[in-house]
Amino acid sequence: MFFRRLFLVRRILPFIRKLPTMEQGKGCCKVMITVKNMNFEYSGTPVLHDIDLHVQKGAVTAMVGPNGAGKTTLLRCISGLEMPVSGTVTVDGFDVIEHPRAVHMRTGYLSDFFGLYNDLTVRQNLIYMAWCHKLNPETLELRVLTVAEQVGLVERLDQRAGELSRGYRQRLGIGMTILHEPKLLLLDEPASGMDPESRIGFSDLILTLREEGYTMVVSSHILAELEDYCTDMLVMRDGRIVEHVYLSEHLSRDKNKLLMIGITGLSEKHIKTLKEDKAISDVKKGGGDIVMCRTAASPEELNRLLKRLLQKKLPVYQFAVQQKSLQKAYMELAETAGLQKKRGG
Repeated sequence: MFFRRLFLVRRILPFIRKLPTMEQGKGCCKVMITVKNMNFEYSGTPVLHDIDLHVQKGAVTAMVGPNGAGKTTLLRCISGLEMPVSGTVTVDGFDVIEHPRAVHMRTGYLSDFFGLYNDLTVRQNLIYMAWCHKLNPETLELRVLTVAEQVGLVERLDQRAGELSRGYRQRLGIGMTILHEPKLLLLDEPASGMDPESRIGFSDLILTLREEGYTMVVSSHILAELEDYCTDMLVMRDGRIVEHVYLSEHLSRDKNKLLMIGITGLSEKHIKTLKEDKAISDVKKGGGDIVMCRTAASPEELNRLLKRLLQKKLPVYQFAVQQKSLQKAYMELAETAGLQKKRGG
């Protein structure tokens, strides 16, 4: 009897080790995605090299880089659709290789080229996907209506998917992706092919999902579509992560920000007063009553500057720093990476 029990324990032990632990299931960690020393190959050809990555919960991470940089492959590895040759990937504390079902429950992945059932209505597409996720039949209809409202498709529930515009097809794709209430959304080129009006609507949708607590990684090589909603930027090139920065930190590093000051009845005396302040430089008259100048001041120092100008009786009606665009931030990072690569070579 003893040896029989020992045999059974040895048989089931590997499966017990693979079960999610209580610590993994608590979801108390502030990090949603952790990738450590990950490498990936296609048919023996290296594609991703030594990937290390942390994405915080609630972040909207812009994954940017030229075509062929490895963005789609990295998304597929995170979602568990591809298996790396080395390294680890965890989502909400669950190892993607050891607990793929737990990761799939927490993840919604929308590929660049996704499929819809064109002959089915929007409602039927959503219901079918709900069946695939084995959602509770008693609450299924309510869940479909809730998702349709989230993605702005309530008025098109009975319209065939094949009749939808590119923008609305993308909304339906995202709706099918969030039906099972995942914590993480992985979106690959989600605004590709959209017209300007659809892009604006899509940006509003992403902002809504962000406010609802979703963590998102959005891959794109079109920076303009990421400007409105991303919190941090992951720059990829040649299968490597070149830089991962929070935009607020990167923008704060700008030591030569453009400051626009509007002064009612602008005069040479006002300009002279501005030139005397050490917090600003390169003071020049712009159009109308606007003065353009440069500053390296922090937000706190800018507040003190404005207070000083008002105390000196300057009739300031506009005081604004022109923020660095996402495109400019990306180009600076890419340029730095290019210089480092040349020096290393």
